[in-house]
Amino acid sequence: MGCAPSIHISESREAYQGGKEAEDAPGPAAPPPPPPPGGPRLPRGPKTAAPPGARGASVSEPQSHDGNGQKVTAASVQFGPMKFHPDQLQVLLVFTKEDNQCTGFCRACEKAGFKCTVTKEAEAVLACFLAKHHDIIIIDHRNPRQLDAAALCRSIRSSKFSENTVIIGVVRRVDREESSVMPLIAAGFTRRYVENPSLMACYNELLQLEFGEVRSQLKLRACNSVFTALEKSQEAIEIISEDHIIQYANPAFGTTMGYESGELIGKELAEVPINEKKADLLDTINSCIKMGKEWQGIYYAKNGDNVQQNVKIIPVIGQGGKIRHYVSIIRVCNGNNKAEKIAEYVQSDTPADNQSSKHKDKRKSSLDVRSIGARASEVSSQRRHSSMARIHSMTTEAPITKAINIINAAQENSPMVVTEALDRVLEILRSTELYSPQFGAKDDDPHANDLVGGLMSDGLRRLSGNEYVLSTKSLQQVHSSVITPSSLHDVPPRIARAMENEDYWDFNIFELEAATQKRPLIYLGLRIFARFGICEFLNCSETTLRSWLQVIEANYHSSNPYHNSTHSADVLHATAYFLCRERVKQTLDPVDVVAALIAATIHDVDHPGRTNSFLCNAGSELALLYNDTAVLESHHAALAFQLTTRDDKCNIFKNMERNDYRTLRLAIIDMVLATEMTKHFEHVNKFVNSVNKPLAALEENEETDEEEEVLHTMLRTPENRTLIKRMLIKCADVSNPCRPREQCIEWTARISEEYFSQTDEEKQRDLPVVMPVFDRNTCSIPKSQISFIDYFITGMFDAWDAFADLPELLQHLDNNFKYWKGLDDMKLRSLRPPDDLEWPVPELAESTTQVMPFN
Repeated sequence: MGCAPSIHISESREAYQGGKEAEDAPGPAAPPPPPPPGGPRLPRGPKTAAPPGARGASVSEPQSHDGNGQKVTAASVQFGPMKFHPDQLQVLLVFTKEDNQCTGFCRACEKAGFKCTVTKEAEAVLACFLAKHHDIIIIDHRNPRQLDAAALCRSIRSSKFSENTVIIGVVRRVDREESSVMPLIAAGFTRRYVENPSLMACYNELLQLEFGEVRSQLKLRACNSVFTALEKSQEAIEIISEDHIIQYANPAFGTTMGYESGELIGKELAEVPINEKKADLLDTINSCIKMGKEWQGIYYAKNGDNVQQNVKIIPVIGQGGKIRHYVSIIRVCNGNNKAEKIAEYVQSDTPADNQSSKHKDKRKSSLDVRSIGARASEVSSQRRHSSMARIHSMTTEAPITKAINIINAAQENSPMVVTEALDRVLEILRSTELYSPQFGAKDDDPHANDLVGGLMSDGLRRLSGNEYVLSTKSLQQVHSSVITPSSLHDVPPRIARAMENEDYWDFNIFELEAATQKRPLIYLGLRIFARFGICEFLNCSETTLRSWLQVIEANYHSSNPYHNSTHSADVLHATAYFLCRERVKQTLDPVDVVAALIAATIHDVDHPGRTNSFLCNAGSELALLYNDTAVLESHHAALAFQLTTRDDKCNIFKNMERNDYRTLRLAIIDMVLATEMTKHFEHVNKFVNSVNKPLAALEENEETDEEEEVLHTMLRTPENRTLIKRMLIKCADVSNPCRPREQCIEWTARISEEYFSQTDEEKQRDLPVVMPVFDRNTCSIPKSQISFIDYFITGMFDAWDAFADLPELLQHLDNNFKYWKGLDDMKLRSLRPPDDLEWPVPELAESTTQVMPFN
């Protein structure tokens, strides 16, 4: 037949040769037909064949066979960096009689090139297994009276040599309802096989075992050699799980760190009596290793004898691209290597050509993420040199301290120009807010000064006797007069038409606002949440979701010109649009998507139409409650969860598991707090450094599959996913300048009216005027928009576009900037030019049709 012979042991224990003789020998079943063309041709590991005319179990060169009896090149098994060639698989068949099923497996072994042994005596099975250590044991479990398969399996499992053996139980095919496999598993069986004597059925079962359970057990056996190496290693090695449970520590680790052998394994790090410096160290290096990077530094032994330990902590990426383990490798610093030195190389970057911007004149100090990865300091073109830094100077303090120590070491023997430049770097690094730019007074741009002061501070903290009270102290109740749909299928035609293009960026939210009588959030929310399958994720009904949207929308103030439910619906629409961008979809998890949509919906609930600075200056109840810090954003998040959880009828979280709810809640809160403007530049700059720069570096070179995988893993770290979600909702929250012109103008009118109203009240109540330029009698609306776009929007949307690819938005942004610039050039302070005024730029002379008013 061309197949490797199999060894059959008869009832009298006499071995006879398989192969052609076995095929022609009489048996209970006729020989099966040959496999059809195109049958299985799966490559396998090397098998063992007997030379022509040989008898017994002699071994020849490795070979295997496909389904047609053709030789297949032996395949090696790769296990991490380890590679090995498996031996010919050995199969032990335990059947009380050679029936069709037994014959089927015998012939399947011949076909697969496996060495097969058959025994009919239960008493001889254990001795036979201990003699040959078979990879697969197949036991007949169909006749318990003739053979107690469960007891036999347990006896085999009692031997330590069966740890990596696959044991299969053959069970009868029954017409009644399937029974549980738990008794088989409890007895030690790996899996069951429902009787089927067909050659191909048996052959396929063996193939699945070979490339499934057997291959996995083969890799597990290889782990023994790895653990032997770890146990004998002179380096101290510790393995910790992602949950900070100590899973392994070799003898050298216990000796080096001063622990007893049983003191560590299975315990959380917090439970182990460690030196205080190590606890601080874990917090310090957490951000580094969670990024998938190695960390190196020093901490001390448990006994506090000042014996320094050089530590390398390596994160191990596992299933799902997440960090699953941390490996710590420790070397003791003796008297000689305490002064051991390492070379640090300061290498100049290669300048890259900067692309001209479509609206370069408005960027000023905005970030240019397309060239940020290629910028280099201009202190010297000959900076490349080496310097020495002592290992013991790498302390266990914060990462910024480590960076400062490295720079200090790099200054040794450096040219004067480099030393002076690094001194300036050290001054910057020692500042408090590393990611927030320092704004100087700009006498020529009072609008920018007011926007920066009004949006990025919590006011002047002048607590007067006056106190601003929210327009609604009690939670808003849903009025019965408000039209709400009973389901997505119960939407009036006018509203349905207004939502037809909701998945496009140019969707007109104001048309939906008019059609819904200023209640667009519930309709758009139902549509978008259904499109993303939010009810399925939350395990809540559409009725509950509808009630929740109704309650949330009722607690937005329709009296606010800008911060009302239409703004919430607009931010929800932008969020949904961003979530559909390809790179965003590849990066975020389902829980991130749900968190983003819910955060967008609630992010301004119960907004009073006044800024944080106003509330702080007025000494409002909310400012006192939240200590003048992120007052409104904290209130939006807290109130939204209060409204949601107080009534089961609208509690969309009520069916979630506790841990899942906790994870989702934290993500929602983080995104809502990210809309607070005092940390605007911190969020943007962190996104640029952690996300845009690695992307830019990859795109400058030819992308390979390996680099793409590394990039994908980098983007999907919890820290980077958090940065991406923050950036997403921030851009959605202030996307008005990136909308089509008529929508941009309408949003500008609304926010300007809200700021005008705040200034009026500040003057009336003798409060500090936070944004003096927003005086309705003197304000230049075009100038305010130019400054807002220039200082807040351009850099952020350039960074977001570099990640999410949003050319349509940047085109609108460019057009709208030119529109406002054109009005300003004509010395106009209004939203629109007079009807009889000719535009100096022909392409800007678009229709000035008025959109619906907001009041």
